[in-house]
Amino acid sequence: MEAIGITRLCHRNLLPTTNPSLTSTFISNLVIGRTSFHNYNTNFPKFLVSATMESSFKPEEARVPAELSLPAPPVTKFKIALCQLYVTTDKERNIAHAQQAIEDAADKGAQLILLPEIWNSPYSNDSFPVYAEDIDAGGDASPSTRMLSEVSRSRKITIIGGSIPERSGDKLYNSCCVFGTDGKLLAKHRKIHLFDIDIPGKMTFKESRTLTAGERPTIVDTEVGRIGIGICYDIRFQELAAIYAARGAHLLCYPGAFNMTTGPLHWELLQRARAADCQLYVATCSPARDGGSSYVAWGHSTLVGPFGEVLMTTEHEETTLIAEIDYSVIEQRRTYLPFQKQRRGDLYQLVDVERLNCTGAK
Repeated sequence: MEAIGITRLCHRNLLPTTNPSLTSTFISNLVIGRTSFHNYNTNFPKFLVSATMESSFKPEEARVPAELSLPAPPVTKFKIALCQLYVTTDKERNIAHAQQAIEDAADKGAQLILLPEIWNSPYSNDSFPVYAEDIDAGGDASPSTRMLSEVSRSRKITIIGGSIPERSGDKLYNSCCVFGTDGKLLAKHRKIHLFDIDIPGKMTFKESRTLTAGERPTIVDTEVGRIGIGICYDIRFQELAAIYAARGAHLLCYPGAFNMTTGPLHWELLQRARAADCQLYVATCSPARDGGSSYVAWGHSTLVGPFGEVLMTTEHEETTLIAEIDYSVIEQRRTYLPFQKQRRGDLYQLVDVERLNCTGAK
């Protein structure tokens, strides 16, 4: 059934070939190319493309610098936990509660823990400056990350620490810290795309009133694979996910707090789109819903597989979800549907500016 579905999809995407002289011009912001379509007197299916034509499409040039090969992960299968936490105004309680949830998940065999966006503080511009921590200073200046470091080391687990408000000099960021099994900080992602929206009568929020946007993508090698990090609104930008995929990510993690307006419309849709676009795993973690808060989270933390299939999800209550990730499925899915090798580098390119500017473009 799966192969039949793919065949039908190919036929639907074909342009008519009844006119041997038919030509079509494709235009993008980068390239203008001309391609001719002809009838071929052959017994082969019309949707098969010759090796010569595929070569002329230059798929290897659709990513600049060239796409990296998917690295062999340290483990093929492991358990991931998504801790959908109820957040209060009591910071000490939030930290202790998150620690308990992490330890409970580790006791159940989870090797990777994902926490929600802004789990130690209410989600509001008034709260961000009050609850912000100096992550670089560490210790008492950042009790939230100190706890994450201690637990990751004591339980020998990898933690994607959701996000917390970060203070750095006179600036505030929405930041996600990744801790390895030795308790060391492996990476810190500062939310790149700030949540500034205005839907009249529904939702208005301007993170830029208090927060500063991050300036670089974050991909990190861990003991459970190569992981690309985004925070909430970052998931709307396919280009960021595509950069992570081109850098060889196995998994994308997005702590996020979509709201009651955009959540029902876009939360699952975007997760499945990013997974299907990149043919890898996508994990998200939301705070649990608090109907009395000034900002009400949608919830529905989710794990999506590399075919865009929902593997695990929940509703809006506080809970911890645990599921298995199997990286061998990535190559299998990419073999079934090899569109990564069918891009049109002669028509478009995605440029990874950071890699391009680095010596050696690694």
